[in-house]
Amino acid sequence: GHECPLSLSSRLRTLCRLQRIQAHMMSSQVEPEVLLEKMGRAGVITMNRPKVLNALTMNMIQQIYRQLKQWENDSETDIVIIRGAGDKAFCAGGDIRVITEAGKVGDPLAQEFFREEYILNNAIGTCRKPYIALIDGITMGGGVGVSVHGRFRVATEKTTFAMPETAIGLFPDVGGGYFLPRLRGKLGLFLAMTGFRLKGRDVQRAGIATHFVESKKFKCELFSSSSVEGIMQNLKADGSEFAKKQAETLSKMSPTSLKITYKQQQAGASLSLQDVLVMEYRLTQACMKGCDFYEGVRAVLVDKDQNPVWNPSRLEEVSDQRVDQCFLSLGEKDLTL
Repeated sequence: GHECPLSLSSRLRTLCRLQRIQAHMMSSQVEPEVLLEKMGRAGVITMNRPKVLNALTMNMIQQIYRQLKQWENDSETDIVIIRGAGDKAFCAGGDIRVITEAGKVGDPLAQEFFREEYILNNAIGTCRKPYIALIDGITMGGGVGVSVHGRFRVATEKTTFAMPETAIGLFPDVGGGYFLPRLRGKLGLFLAMTGFRLKGRDVQRAGIATHFVESKKFKCELFSSSSVEGIMQNLKADGSEFAKKQAETLSKMSPTSLKITYKQQQAGASLSLQDVLVMEYRLTQACMKGCDFYEGVRAVLVDKDQNPVWNPSRLEEVSDQRVDQCFLSLGEKDLTL
């Protein structure tokens, strides 16, 4: 009857929409996640997922590792440069949602991802050729892991550095237990616990970038204490704008993450990068067994309500014994480098 033209046009619209979706899927499949190219005697790695701020997938980690090893042993290659596609980010971190999805159902990807990622972090830290990270734009979490262990890190006005893991029930991993405690004073612990964003020239002043200049003062001495509770007391007693803000920030973080992070930073100060990565791998597996990591990812990245319900919800409820357990050896499941 007469409803035919309507259904035909709506059918055509649906078809067009499907074709558009398919075309989009095709184009996103064609676009490689990592571009690997030679420019003269430089090997150039470009993390190529600008729509998701170049978040690292397992595939990217494996490709970068293979290529890095190849260039390291290639007499035609003198230096390795790593950069991010697009104008927003160097790399905003690992593809965390995928990891928590895997962890929920006991998929081994959750173990393999961290294992492969840390093996890459170590390869960068031990690379015999100059490794230059152009950290232009957002550089967080896993993005820090593929930059900070290299010989040179070049920051720009657009650089934003952070290790924001305590907000998602994790801890500053990818070697955060190595490079953070080696920053001056208590700067590393402050960055580790609060996830504070350093921008532009401050990234170089802090010693995270090797190139740039100029900066403001952070009262990191407030982070001198023998416990997380002690740090909270220091901040509350200080009363400055900075201290108030940091106390407020810490009160939103996972109490378990804060205690794990505190112990990781103390321990990592005197360990080699390899030993730190072994320690951190144990911690990731403990976080995958707990509930805060899943809840943090839900609140910050999935539902985006920014309202995580931590368990335990108070610092006092996180016992030292509970924290110490996270650091125990996994036996043959330990990371070997």
